[in-house]
Amino acid sequence: MNPDLPAVPPSVARLPSPLRPEQEALADCSALLAGQAAGFDWQRAQQRAKPWVQAVRSQPAPFWAMESLLREFPISSAEGLALMRLAEALLRVPDAQTAIALTADQLGRADFEGGSDGPHKLMASLSTSAIALSKKFLPDNNEQPGMLQRLGAQTVVSATVRAIQLLGRQFVLGQTLAEAIKEANAQRKEQRALRFSYDMLGEGARTDADALRYLKSYADAIEQLAAQPATAEAGPEDKDGISIKLSALFARYEDGQRERVLRELVPRLLPLVDAAARANLNLTIDAEESERLELSLDVLEALAAHIAQHHPQWRGFGLALQAYQTRSLALVHEVARIAKSKGLRFMVRLVKGAYWDAEIKRAQEQGLAAYPVWTHKHHTDLAYLACAKALIDHADVIYPQFATHNAGTIAAIAELAEAAGARYEMQRLHGMGEGVYREVLKAGGIPLRIYAPVGEHRDLLAYLVRRLLENGANSSFVHQLADPSVDPDLLLASPLAPSKLSGQPLPPQLYGAERRNSSGVDLAVIAERAPLLAAGRALTSIPSVPEASSKGAAAAMDRLDAAWAGWNATPLAERCAILDRAAAALDAALPEYCALLVKEAHKTWPDAVAEVREAVDFCRYYAQQALHRLAPVALPGPTGEKNTLHLHGRGAFVCISPWNFPLAIFAGQVVAALVTGNTVAAKPAEQTPAVAARFVELLHKAGLPREALCLLHGPGETVGAALVAHPRTAGVCFTGSTQVAKIIQRTLAAKDGPIVPLIAETGGLNAMIVDSSALPEQVVDAVVQSAFRSAGQRCSALRLLCVHEGIADGVLHMIDGALQELKVGDPADLATDVGPVIDAEAHANLSRHVERLGREAKLLAERGAPGGSERGHFIAPAMFELAGVSAMKEEVFGPVLHVVRWGPGTAAPDVETLVAQINALGYGLTLGVQTRIDSRAQRIAELARVGNVYVNRNMIGAVVGVQPFGGEGLSGTGPKAGGPNYLPRFCGEQTVTINTAAAGGNAELLAGGAH
Repeated sequence: MNPDLPAVPPSVARLPSPLRPEQEALADCSALLAGQAAGFDWQRAQQRAKPWVQAVRSQPAPFWAMESLLREFPISSAEGLALMRLAEALLRVPDAQTAIALTADQLGRADFEGGSDGPHKLMASLSTSAIALSKKFLPDNNEQPGMLQRLGAQTVVSATVRAIQLLGRQFVLGQTLAEAIKEANAQRKEQRALRFSYDMLGEGARTDADALRYLKSYADAIEQLAAQPATAEAGPEDKDGISIKLSALFARYEDGQRERVLRELVPRLLPLVDAAARANLNLTIDAEESERLELSLDVLEALAAHIAQHHPQWRGFGLALQAYQTRSLALVHEVARIAKSKGLRFMVRLVKGAYWDAEIKRAQEQGLAAYPVWTHKHHTDLAYLACAKALIDHADVIYPQFATHNAGTIAAIAELAEAAGARYEMQRLHGMGEGVYREVLKAGGIPLRIYAPVGEHRDLLAYLVRRLLENGANSSFVHQLADPSVDPDLLLASPLAPSKLSGQPLPPQLYGAERRNSSGVDLAVIAERAPLLAAGRALTSIPSVPEASSKGAAAAMDRLDAAWAGWNATPLAERCAILDRAAAALDAALPEYCALLVKEAHKTWPDAVAEVREAVDFCRYYAQQALHRLAPVALPGPTGEKNTLHLHGRGAFVCISPWNFPLAIFAGQVVAALVTGNTVAAKPAEQTPAVAARFVELLHKAGLPREALCLLHGPGETVGAALVAHPRTAGVCFTGSTQVAKIIQRTLAAKDGPIVPLIAETGGLNAMIVDSSALPEQVVDAVVQSAFRSAGQRCSALRLLCVHEGIADGVLHMIDGALQELKVGDPADLATDVGPVIDAEAHANLSRHVERLGREAKLLAERGAPGGSERGHFIAPAMFELAGVSAMKEEVFGPVLHVVRWGPGTAAPDVETLVAQINALGYGLTLGVQTRIDSRAQRIAELARVGNVYVNRNMIGAVVGVQPFGGEGLSGTGPKAGGPNYLPRFCGEQTVTINTAAAGGNAELLAGGAH
């Protein structure tokens, strides 16, 4: 830490909660536009926009324009989706074999031989015919092409690559800034008033090297723009500018790293700000996801303070705001407040938003109370107008820039601005919305700025696909404008009318009416995380739990066996109600349980929240499943006979859980055994008894009879062994190492008496297969999360990374850089990514393994572990390269990643050989697949002998009822925890057959039949 830097100000909430009810947030927007004082009349705007729509439809855009592409190949169609996937992936594939497979896979999924009835029927027919013909040269899925077909396939791929490059030229102004400036100047010859904002296509950086590379590209761009001739009196409003993405300039641009952001990123930005100010250019900070919004305001205010001190007359600094966020209107007012407080005037670009689907998914996955974005498109349209009104109202400190392709929105903004006499400008994306703005600009007087991407075609992929998704959705204005069947009055309908559509179900209702989603916490929101941190401060020590003895364990089993009949006779609905009450109590006590998990199990806060939620989900899911799966089932049979299948508890079940999930796995085992009618002896891991004891007490308070569940804390060699060997043990549920599971299996097999079932989830040598079509940034995110989150101490954690040799060097270098950005330290610190391993024994075992790898393998990367005052058993996250898959001999339960290369010239020349080698390891828990070839992902899943396959995402965090978890082979017996087949394994079955005709004959048959 640099002592010369100013102290980082405390984190303060500037905006309302992003999770407040949507209707409440919407009411603020509606109020601003309501009444005569607002000067807003949608009917006037509609009449103004209708001629523009009619003119655009009478003069169709060229075939290659966005509007035409969406008309011929909507992204909702198989054809549009295939072309989008090819555009996203093909240019980055380095090897011909994968390129052919990708092209065959995507084109083979669509029918390009159908006719087109659009305005470019001839061009569309020629194009689709060419594609259909090309498909004949491509191999079928998993087919090895012959030489002639291979030559034909290579020709098709080359043509497809060229077509995608041509497509890219429609949406990227230039591959270099010099090219882009030249093209911009050519366009200005036709429209002199055009301005440009250049986007250097800086996606989020994963490494500091990436960030510094993006930083240099921004600095060079500002220098080039400053050298362009301009009139002396021209201000930033009249000049070209540049857009910068903060997450491209700092690999850890996230709320949890706020101190680093303010200490490291802000100084990195100051030279860019100074250079833009000296040249009097427009420099705009691009928008980010909602969880970074408060952080972006912190950065904005820090830069504004610098500008106020050094460049107080500059009016070119600004930022982009996203109207689709429910806090958008409050954000406008906050930005205006900052500008006023510093005596500055900002340029503010209002956009509708770029990450809507990701925001919805994040809120659902995290179980948030609401969404941070609007769930209706027309709510976004309404919010956009309200934000536009607010920006115009703040015209003394804001120069409004309105980025939209919606003719109705453009007309409404013109009405609002003219009524207020405010200066403003419109903006559009390069390659989109040209037809609408052609008509808008005919009347003159409205400045237009084009948001122009600049970069190599292979770098534009994520950008291009995002734009296609935003503008190609069936509900988008661009898509509907290209569809002449959509009536102009419907296209320009007022967004002020109440919605008649149902939006997304709130995250708590994700699983429907029968099962409520567990409540999550948005750790990026100060008010949301405050109770957790308070609970952490309040917990000064870990409660002690008395140890049991072998003798005590035997006595407990006798008591549980005696209590079993009574508990098994308890009505099913009552047992399920206890689980539901326990879930509600645990949900409400989330902060206290999180604090205990952080303290006792060394969990980071995000991991602790996820674990409590998983335990809640287990309670609710098994209660729901029990009602459906354990109820008596009537079976078919001959007339005069009644057959019913009944499930019941087996007796006293032994549940042995691990320390890596001391609440979730413990709770899942125990409540599954209880709800099925068994009494339970629960033995938690020796390292984490306190959290188990607290959950047991919670169950008792929820109504569970104390005689139905007994906690037995103690060493596995004594207490655990005594429980397993006890003659009253009716079943064992175990999660832990494969070695211990085999000991339990042998013990059960050697016992006299009934054959006792074993439900075991054990270790895994979990692999991830990465082919050369995968997006490296997504691979790095998935690898870092899967291998190093929770210090690698998850059953499902990534142990073996298999990377195609065509992209291995680049991907591994990027992983190395991402590894260096991780914070290893105290898990109670919100900024910590990797905490210590569980205890001294685990630390010693891992240290020996790392030492051996240092001798036998190649060290690729290592992130230093803390020392000095940092207490705990830390293992430095590391990555080693092995000679081949077979070099993996045993599970390594920590933050150590092993890497092998596959592809031509390696021990695994093709993916099928690679999967066979992974299967040969004998474990079968989780497998990750990173590919854009859908048929390859499906083929890998078919060949792999594993319980869970994750495609194009991380490999951890299985959700109860969504991704049932468990393996095969050396990884466990099944059935899968959190799945529909789990509970019956805890049950005995009984079929009852009653001869209903025994007394006097079959009355039912006689009463209803002809005889």
